[in-house]
Amino acid sequence: MALVLFTNFLLATLSPTPALSYLNPGARKWRDATESSSHRTYIVLVEPPRSNVGEDFHRQWHESFLPRSRSRSHAGNSSETRLLGSYTEVFSGFAARLTEAEVDAVAKKPGFVRAFPDRTLQLATTHTPEFLGLNKGTGTGIWNNADYGKGVIIGVLDTGIHAAHPSFDDHGVPPPPARWKGSCNGTSGCNNKLIGAKWFVGGDAGDEVGHGTHTSSTAAGNFVAGASYKGVGTGTAAGIAPAAHIAMYKVCSDESCDTSAILAGMDEAIKDGVDVLSVSLAGGMSAGFDLDPIAIGAFTAVSKGITVVCAAGNKGPRMSSIANDAPWLLTVAAGSVDRSFDAGVYLGDGRRIDGEALTQLLAAKPKPSSGRYPLLFSKARPSCDYENNRSVVAGKILVCGAGAKIHSLIDAGAAGVLLSSAELNGYTTVLRDYNSSGVVQVTAADGKVLRDYASETKNSVVSITYNSTLLGVRPAPVVAWFSSRGPSNIAPGILKPDILAPGLNILAAWPPKTKSATGLFNIISGTSMSTPHVSGVVALVKSLHPDWSPAAIKSAILTTADAVNSTGGPILDEKHGKADACATGAGHVNPARAADPGLVYDITADEFAAYMCWVQSPDAMAASLMGSSLPCADLPNITEAQLNYPTIAVPLRPKPFTVNRTVTNVGPAESTYTVKVEAPATLSVHVSPQTLCFTKVGEKKVFSVSVTDHGVPEEELIAEGSLSWVSEKHVVRSPVVAVSPWA
Repeated sequence: MALVLFTNFLLATLSPTPALSYLNPGARKWRDATESSSHRTYIVLVEPPRSNVGEDFHRQWHESFLPRSRSRSHAGNSSETRLLGSYTEVFSGFAARLTEAEVDAVAKKPGFVRAFPDRTLQLATTHTPEFLGLNKGTGTGIWNNADYGKGVIIGVLDTGIHAAHPSFDDHGVPPPPARWKGSCNGTSGCNNKLIGAKWFVGGDAGDEVGHGTHTSSTAAGNFVAGASYKGVGTGTAAGIAPAAHIAMYKVCSDESCDTSAILAGMDEAIKDGVDVLSVSLAGGMSAGFDLDPIAIGAFTAVSKGITVVCAAGNKGPRMSSIANDAPWLLTVAAGSVDRSFDAGVYLGDGRRIDGEALTQLLAAKPKPSSGRYPLLFSKARPSCDYENNRSVVAGKILVCGAGAKIHSLIDAGAAGVLLSSAELNGYTTVLRDYNSSGVVQVTAADGKVLRDYASETKNSVVSITYNSTLLGVRPAPVVAWFSSRGPSNIAPGILKPDILAPGLNILAAWPPKTKSATGLFNIISGTSMSTPHVSGVVALVKSLHPDWSPAAIKSAILTTADAVNSTGGPILDEKHGKADACATGAGHVNPARAADPGLVYDITADEFAAYMCWVQSPDAMAASLMGSSLPCADLPNITEAQLNYPTIAVPLRPKPFTVNRTVTNVGPAESTYTVKVEAPATLSVHVSPQTLCFTKVGEKKVFSVSVTDHGVPEEELIAEGSLSWVSEKHVVRSPVVAVSPWA
């Protein structure tokens, strides 16, 4: 599959609108939906009405900012109203169609705060529960203890949902809690599993794209036996929180998402009473949190106790390509799982290459010694451009690179195609179904082996065997090449992404009538796929600890993450080098340990607002943008490094840089923790005090961390270690990352 390329917009008053964060070979570039008209959609933030009034008064208040006349749209509809929607939960504001001159006039009215142009960008499982240590029927573990997420409501902002899919059957799922205020607007098939379905684009909440159905089922799909994709990946499909409730808010259509619709869905989700918001959307680099209406709206959700989980983006492996880097968001990177859809490629000299294929001949597997075909590779035609000489490919297996017209080659009589990933992809293979059993995808390294063999060996031949699904593939996880990396250009003192989760070649539910459908399940890749895995983990933790804040839940997930892979070695990147924390965050999500972290790093809404005051200083409006009841002058001074984040990022300096952290005891009442520091010789990490003694649950302790560069090579932009608080029953680990240069 080809990577969807996102466009970066770095306007003074705009951060990019998120796009669905998955890899879609059929996506096309989208223009701004309103660029052809002098009128365009703006999102306008205004001060709230002075009294606590209903939505009708809010709408009247918002209409008071607009020109009295009605506009004529580019389609000629003179009755089109300017006001497209009012926001009362994410912030006080509205979406309206205005000209630039009208925006200038609106800006002069008392109560105006800020205006953002709306933008439209492109869109960015059977085994993963087992891979994450979730096993049904054992009577133990987090699934059993959390009752599979019962009572928790996951709101999904996406492309809609195929309500009739068996993943959304409500067998074993109780009715939603009494606090639920949502509804299924005109959607048939709603039940105790799918309890909410609303749309803000299109005519219904149905899913014509497939993305929303896939992410919803990954987060909270019910158990479906016999799931597979064309016979591979066979098993029982289940979401990470299979008994949790789902509420779909359709904010994207045709693989495009407008900021105004996303905010409308978020606004409604807050009103309805969701516990978790799963947002598999990612744009480009933000111009600033205060200039990003979605980040502002998500902060409101977090301040109301809703954990917001977002995709890191698919612009890796480039450094500082991270999206959704606001500290109140739980930002998810994508990694592999220990599963392969294996297709063995046997060279005539006896060597074997492990490829993968989604379409396989499973009935009759040829022996390696039979079914051999001549191997064709041309240095002059690395993409197999044989349009004017099709007869040369007949009866041969071709080695091709990116850009190959696979279907044309098969139609011309090629016996098969060995499709090599680009060098940038490393060992990551993003699978695509070419609807031909003769197409096998191989890594960039194996592609070179094949090219060299074909070029250097006279009468080179290969054969292919299909082995369906292999489990236990090592090493796993490996960071996927497309997964966006930190550090954040806006907030280098906040380590992003936060966490790594399965996002490569994920099997989950799919609508049967979409263009790409071949059944009830599909296999796709992206940080869109890793995001709902973590949303499901959040639901499990929330079910066990309903009174925990979003920051405490995030801390539990981060400080219990796995720092090693299935071999016991460090998590690797797409080149099979050691992945740094700017690719993995705190590590790979571990649901079982997240349920019982021992200690948590908590952050209140006012502390986040105080941090924003520091970011925007001396802009006293920062606190009001974040919904704080207190002005910046009355809030504590919290710099980026001093925000009580569960991971620690500091500037790489030869003099000590010290930060303070506060941990809250959520484990045994009487417990003692001793610090354990791991760091290279070139980086000094000193923690004081080195022992924390607790006598009750909820007790807080403060400690300091000083980091000093003792000769980190200039070419190394990142140096990292870790500190862990270790007790008899718990290990509470935080990466310590020193970044150079410090923005």
